[in-house]
Amino acid sequence: MRRLAERKRVVEGWRGLEKRVADTAELMSLAAEDAQIEAEIQAEIDRIGSDLDELELELTLGGEYDERNAILSLHAGAGGTESQDWADMLMRMYLRWAERRDYKAEVLDISPGEEAGIKSAVIEISGSYAFGYLKSEHGVHRLVRLSPFDADHARHTSFALVEVMPEAETDVDVRIDPDDLRVDTFRSSGPGGQHMQKTSSAVRLTHLPSGIVVTCQSERSQHQNKAIAQKILQSRLLELEMERKAEERAKLKGKRVAAGWGNQIRSYVLHPYRMVKDHRTGYQTSNSDAVLDGELDEFIAAYLRSTMGKEA
Repeated sequence: MRRLAERKRVVEGWRGLEKRVADTAELMSLAAEDAQIEAEIQAEIDRIGSDLDELELELTLGGEYDERNAILSLHAGAGGTESQDWADMLMRMYLRWAERRDYKAEVLDISPGEEAGIKSAVIEISGSYAFGYLKSEHGVHRLVRLSPFDADHARHTSFALVEVMPEAETDVDVRIDPDDLRVDTFRSSGPGGQHMQKTSSAVRLTHLPSGIVVTCQSERSQHQNKAIAQKILQSRLLELEMERKAEERAKLKGKRVAAGWGNQIRSYVLHPYRMVKDHRTGYQTSNSDAVLDGELDEFIAAYLRSTMGKEA
């Protein structure tokens, strides 16, 4: 039913655009007689062009899981408070991006930093093609700026890792044998009130066959934390299966695709000049404030167009 609803949305989008083009063509016969109508037609043509670009971009999203919701996992790199603050800035950037696209965003789990920022966070972003768009963000993000935490205001370079996974469909994509899970409970270490800190509400799940460990301590209830941890674990196992398939395809193509912490995909420079540059596509902008406020669509579009045909 979910896939059927998505197909219906796509078809209605193209048919609606087709009707708007036909209606605008009819109005054009009146444009010579009314300057106000001419201005309205031009505005509608601009909107049609923008919507057409969006629909054409969706055509690049043909991956098996591109239509799914996305689960983002952010991790501060080495560097203590600097990197933790950078991870927090990235989390805000993605939350603002989701808001701009009318996607639903929910912070599933968060581990605050000691002085500022976050050590890690897990965010679920729900909306049509959320994973297809956000898969371009997977990798290491680098920030260069004058440190607000350094008394000398020296220039610092910080790193944060962003992992992007498709949301797994429970018991369809991934089946987890209860015997393969070890469940540990412990007291929450972060802020959240006396209840969270005095009761063993935090949950750690260990998937024994893969060695994947997931913890969740954001909710007050052990049951809620376990449900969220299981959801994240299923997405991590699905990502593991996707990586296995990608490695098999890479072997068939005779290529080895490097992936990991050392893969810097984008740099955000705030000093001595302002620039955000994607190292995979070469796309860059000097409007770093807008990017950090969630204006990521041009970076995402450049990445998707650069990979057309490569993921087949």
